[in-house]
Amino acid sequence: MSVRSALIRPLVVLAMVAAPSMLAIAQQAPVPTRVRGTIESVDGNVITVKSRSGEDVKLHMTPDLRVVGVVKAQLSDVKVGSFIGATTVPGPDGAPKAVEVHIFPEDMRGTGEGSRPYDLKPNSSMTNATVSESVVSNDGHTLMVKYKGGEKKVDVTPDTPVVTFVPADKSELKAGAKVIAFMKQLADGSFETSRVSVGRDGITPPM
Repeated sequence: MSVRSALIRPLVVLAMVAAPSMLAIAQQAPVPTRVRGTIESVDGNVITVKSRSGEDVKLHMTPDLRVVGVVKAQLSDVKVGSFIGATTVPGPDGAPKAVEVHIFPEDMRGTGEGSRPYDLKPNSSMTNATVSESVVSNDGHTLMVKYKGGEKKVDVTPDTPVVTFVPADKSELKAGAKVIAFMKQLADGSFETSRVSVGRDGITPPM
């Protein structure tokens, strides 16, 4: 056996062993960044959320936890100049159709500005932007929204849930509350949350 063959053969074997491992890593599901569901229990600084898929997710609340309330709003509350978030899916004609709209208060203007894929529904996108034009029709509103680097036309029907945010505190995180918790996986595999949106008056946060 030549010296070259002796060097190459171990490398080939190593590559064959490593390839399945790399493939397994590539095929791993991405770590979720949010959980939607109902709080099952609160134990000190740990909340257990029953996710919409039926899993129990334990979240450690950080000391700087921010809690915001989600309350019902009206489509008429969306004005030119409003900073909103809209989750959209392609309609039959391919145009973006809103499945929910949330209105940001002024102190949250600019939050997550832009348009990106979202995980609420298959093929959904989230766009946080400023309303530049609003056209009212018998079927609802057509909104033109602008964000840094782009703009988007969004169709909103009278049945589209519309909500806004209000100040809230940790005391509202109790069993039965409907929440969206933004989470981060720690080195030991557990999860922590520094931001939770909680529905008020029986509302399930639609975003």
